[in-house]
Amino acid sequence: MCGIVGIIANEPVAEKIVEALRRLEYRGYDSAGLATLEQGHLTRRRAAGKLKNLEEKLRQEPLHGTIGIGHTRWATHGRPTENNAHPHATKRVAVVHNGIIENFRELREELTAQGHVFVSETDTEVVAHLVDHELQSGKSPSEAVAAALPRLRGAFALAFLFEGAEGLLIGARLGAPLAVGYGTDAMYLGSDALALAPFTDRISYMEDGDWVVLDRNSAHFTNAKGQSVTRPHLRSQASAFLIDKGNHRHFMAKEIHEQPEVVGRTLAHYLDMSQGCVRLPFDLPFDPAQISRITITACGTAFFAGLIAKYWIERFARLPVEIDVASEFRYREAPMDPQGLMIVVSQSGETADTLAGLRYAKQNGQNILSVVNVTTSTMARESDVIAPTLAGPEIGVASTKAFTCQLTVLACLAVALGRARGTLSPEVEKTLVTELIALPGLMAEAMKREAAIESLAPALAKAKDVLYLGRGTSYPLALEGALKLKEISYIHAEGYAAGELKHGPIALIDEAMPVIVIAPFDHVFEKTVSNMQEVAARGGKLILIGDDNAERDSAVALQATIKMPTMAPTFSAIAYSIPVQLLAYHIAVFMGKDVDQPRNLAKSVTVE
Repeated sequence: MCGIVGIIANEPVAEKIVEALRRLEYRGYDSAGLATLEQGHLTRRRAAGKLKNLEEKLRQEPLHGTIGIGHTRWATHGRPTENNAHPHATKRVAVVHNGIIENFRELREELTAQGHVFVSETDTEVVAHLVDHELQSGKSPSEAVAAALPRLRGAFALAFLFEGAEGLLIGARLGAPLAVGYGTDAMYLGSDALALAPFTDRISYMEDGDWVVLDRNSAHFTNAKGQSVTRPHLRSQASAFLIDKGNHRHFMAKEIHEQPEVVGRTLAHYLDMSQGCVRLPFDLPFDPAQISRITITACGTAFFAGLIAKYWIERFARLPVEIDVASEFRYREAPMDPQGLMIVVSQSGETADTLAGLRYAKQNGQNILSVVNVTTSTMARESDVIAPTLAGPEIGVASTKAFTCQLTVLACLAVALGRARGTLSPEVEKTLVTELIALPGLMAEAMKREAAIESLAPALAKAKDVLYLGRGTSYPLALEGALKLKEISYIHAEGYAAGELKHGPIALIDEAMPVIVIAPFDHVFEKTVSNMQEVAARGGKLILIGDDNAERDSAVALQATIKMPTMAPTFSAIAYSIPVQLLAYHIAVFMGKDVDQPRNLAKSVTVE
């Protein structure tokens, strides 16, 4: 969740870039830098650590250019050093980047073979060299960016500065946010409106796949199809104390759309992407090989994240996992193994029942690991180990990005435990890490199904009851889908393990019952198909969330299919959360509900 700023003006921009970067500090970072054109030449200042280190460099070596780009970096590929700090540059182009370039290794090998020399450990440097290669072939800056962007896989936001082009900035986004700000004889790029608030309140939000060419007075947008488009000018309400909704109607929508970015940020914190392994950002105060049992406790959506983690931990680490809702666990007087680990999961870190469960486990000699979004919370303070989710502020009451970041942390933890216990080989770990790295891009791709999902809302809004089905990790996701629909639309919904259909829920199915089946193409897919056939035989309205393989092989009459990108099934629950959330959101919006503050619910439940 790095921060990007770009400014093109008629006066020096370095101080303004630093000011804007300071407003992005809430995203977290470990290095910072900026680049300007000094008499037409690309010039950089970079520093590891906090912005004050960059400011000191600028005091010693000032920059006076009237066009520039800046960046705060959260290390993904490569250590948090000055050499790995952004902007990255060749002689012709400098770039700042938020996100992950999945195919950076193959692009780096290709460009190295063509004579390009790399000097950092980052994936971002590949982007600079790829655009530079196109410039060498005679293309203009705009043509070079247009040629390079389709070759990048992943989720990213980019800003480019070109040698000798004092009237040109270019930005691009795919799965990570980027906004354009309009000033007087000045134009701006920023990761969000908050960064640009000191300079302008006139904002255009780029849509996924857009790239934009800025001069000092205008912005020219091109969409993913290569068509020239316009993006509406909005009045931003962002201030130093307010995180606004951007161009979304609700915070929930904004937070759904932030997920490729925040999941990428969380992965960056837990993975060594260049080595293809999990590297936990903390030391475990216990020996994973000596753990006899893991207990997970949580409430609501966090409980479903724990249910999914049970599948991963038992599979990868070969450890038995017991999970219970915190309100039951705290009163059960459960016996605890002396060599046990308790994992508590909470967005706020203040959930009363979960906190009580933590304290009970601590009294019974358990190691405590908290997966929380607020590292200063009570749970975090009372834990032996804090595993932060790095989702950023979540305003909508119904959890979305906190859930997928919890899943991301728990997936990384499961792989790390498997490696530490000798139940995962380095080869399998590398495969799993590759699958994790692909997730932000897959989530961004899933977001493109939103229009199709929205089109289902009018019919589903008429339902009195909805059934969600899934197997494996899709079963807890079915529970989460039903919870989301109940929370914000007030439609009764239930999630079931698909294999349990014949043990009761099948009695409810008739022509008026929508049945939403979450079915990635995995080893239990054929079993799920048999359950779908049982629903179809009784006239149920089947909606399949699955990929092309799932739709082709289901051989069942479907009311609709939400087509997901093809992916490895292991961590599919993280990407499949997107359509589950969007479906609940659009049904609630169609019904005119208050999706950000649903009745009777609170964001943080701090009482029993």
